[in-house]
Amino acid sequence: MKTAVKTELFASKAPLEWAVMANGQFYTAQIPIDTEGKVVDGGIEAQARQTMDNFKHTVEAAGLTMADVTQVLIYVTARDQLPVFNKVYAEYFEAPYPNRAAMIVAGLAREEMLCEIVAYAAQP
Repeated sequence: MKTAVKTELFASKAPLEWAVMANGQFYTAQIPIDTEGKVVDGGIEAQARQTMDNFKHTVEAAGLTMADVTQVLIYVTARDQLPVFNKVYAEYFEAPYPNRAAMIVAGLAREEMLCEIVAYAAQP
């Protein structure tokens, strides 16, 4: 059975949940939006931080911790953004780190978005 994770993130008009739990697994995708649903200004560092803050909030709303995260997929729109995203990302995790992959993509759902993550966690 799949259940939605209730968060305090902006309620999207799109047909989606910010996260769901199913069979002891947590699934989420996060973007750099503020409480009004607007993509934050300030370049990749500000967007990476907002994305990771939204992610951490969602993980905790599910009753989990960042230590429960098993895999993260990172999407950025330019190769030179990845080191900046990595610097911010490192502030949110400790070893043993989640498995992860990083992709450079031509664009994301909103033109002004520079990053997005997809992540999974195991319920202890």
